[in-house]
Amino acid sequence: SVPSVRPLIIATGPLTSDAFAAAIKGLVGGTPDGERLYFYDAVSPIVFRDSIDMERAFFASRYGKGGADYINCPLDEEEYRAFMEALLRADRAGSRPFEGEPLFEGCLPIEAMAQRGPDTLRFGPMKPVGLINPGTGKRPHAVVQLRSENREGTLYNIVGFQTRLTYHEQKRVFSLIPALKRAEFARFGKMHRNTYIDSPRLLNGSSELRSNPGVFFAGQITGVEGYLESAASGLIAGINAARFAKGLPVSSPPRDTMTGALLNYVSSAGGRFEPMNANFGLLPEGLFAVRDKERRREAQARRALEAIEQWSNEILATSSSI
Repeated sequence: SVPSVRPLIIATGPLTSDAFAAAIKGLVGGTPDGERLYFYDAVSPIVFRDSIDMERAFFASRYGKGGADYINCPLDEEEYRAFMEALLRADRAGSRPFEGEPLFEGCLPIEAMAQRGPDTLRFGPMKPVGLINPGTGKRPHAVVQLRSENREGTLYNIVGFQTRLTYHEQKRVFSLIPALKRAEFARFGKMHRNTYIDSPRLLNGSSELRSNPGVFFAGQITGVEGYLESAASGLIAGINAARFAKGLPVSSPPRDTMTGALLNYVSSAGGRFEPMNANFGLLPEGLFAVRDKERRREAQARRALEAIEQWSNEILATSSSI
């Protein structure tokens, strides 16, 4: 069971034991529409919004319902066939023993779906039904849809494209989609066991459990991806646990910093929540919304260093007794 001592830090990752997972599930509870502890085996690639060729894509939702929430990347019949051929021949990453078969029907890799027939994807994640390309006035042969991954609209998830292709092959094959020819990937898709809580519903930006003050989560259990990201979340959880023990208010780095932006994402992401690694798409553009990407990122990096130094000084000033 989870200890009752406070403060408490819970730090674990994708290989969380069944017993510990059950204890965490008991702590975080459930919701009317499902559990707050996930075991997803699939994530789709995410691309930077500014690397999508919008001259070859358009905003729309099927049948015009719900607003223009998706970026749609149309393919004609020839482009679709070339994409399918490359997809079926692409190299796949090997699976680990704990990832065994069978695959869950609800999160099949896109290359596995493609093996079922030449039109499977056109009746699945690439179906063009209910969409009209404003450039041609006609329904495309196939469509790849991208959904915004963050509130700023700088990152877009390729819907339904969970995959076991190698990273190199994902870049090569998915770049055959005309609007994604020069796409830059913030995260590649992958298939693996993963255990994480529904952080947007459960945690605040300081990694503290909203329903149970003094309980902090750290590491991949929060939905952050990567060693540095996990270590950074653990550092913030540790700082805040110490502040809680001293009766000081918890704190989070500013969103102008990479750690602050990542914690903001895992505590406020909308829609279906999926793990995320650190990337420039999480940082607010603000005054740095210039077309030159290198200049923009240099400005964001300088601002991040200034912001983390200021925050660190404030934390040290109020935590001198810790």
